[in-house]
Amino acid sequence: MPEETSAGQNKSEGLQQKVDMLNRLVEISLVMNSTFQLDPLLEYLMFQATEITNSESASILLLDDKTGDLRFAAALGDVAEELIGMIVPRKGSIAGSIIDQEQAMIIDDVDKDPRHFDDIDQKLDYDTRSILGVPMAIRDKLVGVLEVLNRREGRYDEDDIRYITLLASQAAVAIDNVQMVESLEHAYDDLEKVNKLKTDFIAIASHELRTPLGVILGYATVLQEDAQGESGEHIEAVLSSALQMRSLIEGMTNLRYVSLDESELNFEKVWLNDVLQEAINDVQSMVEAKGQIFELEEPPEAVMIEIDRAKFVLALTNVLNNAIKFTPPGGVILLSAVRRNKEVWVRVRDNGIGIPADELEQIFEQFYQVEDPMTRKHGGLGLGLTIARTVLDRHKGRIWAESPGPNEGSCFTLVLPLPPGMIFNEMEVPKNHKKKAKEST
Repeated sequence: MPEETSAGQNKSEGLQQKVDMLNRLVEISLVMNSTFQLDPLLEYLMFQATEITNSESASILLLDDKTGDLRFAAALGDVAEELIGMIVPRKGSIAGSIIDQEQAMIIDDVDKDPRHFDDIDQKLDYDTRSILGVPMAIRDKLVGVLEVLNRREGRYDEDDIRYITLLASQAAVAIDNVQMVESLEHAYDDLEKVNKLKTDFIAIASHELRTPLGVILGYATVLQEDAQGESGEHIEAVLSSALQMRSLIEGMTNLRYVSLDESELNFEKVWLNDVLQEAINDVQSMVEAKGQIFELEEPPEAVMIEIDRAKFVLALTNVLNNAIKFTPPGGVILLSAVRRNKEVWVRVRDNGIGIPADELEQIFEQFYQVEDPMTRKHGGLGLGLTIARTVLDRHKGRIWAESPGPNEGSCFTLVLPLPPGMIFNEMEVPKNHKKKAKEST
């Protein structure tokens, strides 16, 4: 009986480790595909590859389009700086065999493998003992090899191959996307054309990300069939994370609103309270999931505004999501609205991590993150506040952020102009609306 209990416990622990790794790969994919500079992207990839496989070092070799040789494009370890740019011949090398056979390889003892290109080890005075390498491909085109070197304990196994293959698939898409952006920026001098092409790039990236995400979802689903009890709950959490990422990918298409033209707005007259409630409904599930306290302070008088309802709700929802993301569980988020002369001021306050004074304007820039993208704890692509500002600008309004400083919370103010005749006092509001406004609190 004790042996059966021990076996069951070991199986549960093994499943838990795989669940944790899949969850980590989801987070890694999100970070890599929201990083638009090649050097930090490659550095982050190398670090994650070594951590996942418990290796001493890692490297990426990319195929030279002209010569067909492999060239070191990135590496992690003591000799990384000297290694970049060195060439490994495709013919007769381990990396070349991985490319030619289009499959992962484990070499437990490179000294016994004649394909090991030891010229580099001699030049750098480095001792390569074991290698795990996997091919990297983008849209069925082989682009290079991801290698990890010298496992610190034990030997590389099938799990290492599986995880590094997933990582290589994500990395290939991310690297290709970064290179696409760099090519576009060099190809076009006209700023409007560059911005349009960046928007197109996001649409392409959204499409390409579905491939590695589909692999993660498929593998998690297989694990779920054998999982029971607590392990099943953890796998469910992985699936939930992956589905959230899929939702994020779909949301990336909203980048088109960054270059929104005023002619694209469809104005209509709506009650302000209805708009506030619609935005609250959009974020309610996230608030509940984090166990936060949400409060609504409606304006003392009912106000009718003229806006593009869908786009303004999108802007307000983005600001609320930002507050939810950076406010800890149990924190408080307050949504309030008030009329000031010929304007409506909508405010979102939180007691979250706050914003440094020198970044209060930068947070509205495309892809900008207050946290370092390589170490950040919060997800997202850095587009929500950019879209919010664009929508407010097209409504001839404005938005700004205030914060006493780090860990002191923040306040975002969204201001809309009120055309003459759009203000109604409480006595003029239909009874059914008045009741609805009260119930919404």
